Amino acid sequence: MTASGAVSFGIKTPPVHSSYEAILRTWLQADEVPEIEHGWLWDHMLPLTGPKDGPIFEGWTMLAALAAQTRRLRLGLLVTNNQIRQPAVLGKIASTLDVISAGRLILGLGVGGTLPADTPRTAGQHPGLEEYLGYGLPCATPAEGIGRLAETIAIVRSMFIQDIFDFHGRYYSLTGTRNEPKPVQPGGPPVLVGGSGTRLLRLVAEHADIWNIPGPPHGSVAFVAERSKVLDAHCADVGRDPERIIRSVQLVITTDDPAATRATVVELIAAGFRHVVFGVRAPATGNVPRWLADEIIAPVRDRL
Repeated sequence: MTASGAVSFGIKTPPVHSSYEAILRTWLQADEVPEIEHGWLWDHMLPLTGPKDGPIFEGWTMLAALAAQTRRLRLGLLVTNNQIRQPAVLGKIASTLDVISAGRLILGLGVGGTLPADTPRTAGQHPGLEEYLGYGLPCATPAEGIGRLAETIAIVRSMFIQDIFDFHGRYYSLTGTRNEPKPVQPGGPPVLVGGSGTRLLRLVAEHADIWNIPGPPHGSVAFVAERSKVLDAHCADVGRDPERIIRSVQLVITTDDPAATRATVVELIAAGFRHVVFGVRAPATGNVPRWLADEIIAPVRDRL
């Protein structure tokens, strides 16, 4: 993670409507650009944008391949859908990947899709439900999703530090869990939790090392700043120093207006976000990480 008060920049390449070769090329380029400190994928099984029959790769598998071929970048999924994998399976995957990457993993976690209990779980009833129906995935209620994520964090952190343990929660029950080898990072990878809901921010205050929220164009600077204040209030309620939680923001960008992107990044940093992830659509030709460093990151740092 970045030093207190410092700003770090990363790149996110959703593994959709692209090829493995193109994504790998972008990550290898980023690994050679010191201004880019972290790299990210996502965790979906079907395309969220573009043709529904387009290619999309499984996130953790792709991340392992990229971890094995990069040397410097911190890396993770922004964010893991907690409803796809059992917590102990995820803890084993994360431990393995931290070893593969020599201690560079950030464990990004999210609730995943949720629906109120009285909402029909049938095709065409709710945007985004096709992924859950198509892969036989559960779709929790909001309260259940938060509860399951809290238990997942407790389980994976126990796996990172304990030799053997039992866990009996409301949603998950484990007996005699062992996890060897342990992650390279002492205590395990830092935990990043993504989301913006008020109940989710309470969980962040209680358990997360990093909090991530979608920024422009999905959420305005004013919105993410307001959510950050909600997190501060939750930290006060639970007795946690809000400065112990790194504020992270995703910013989906194009290359057609770098001046506007720079201005937005400066606003986000002024609002307290010290961990900035540039979302890049299907990796293009050329050296996008180098362009980010020259056209966005260096000019922004000159203004800080």
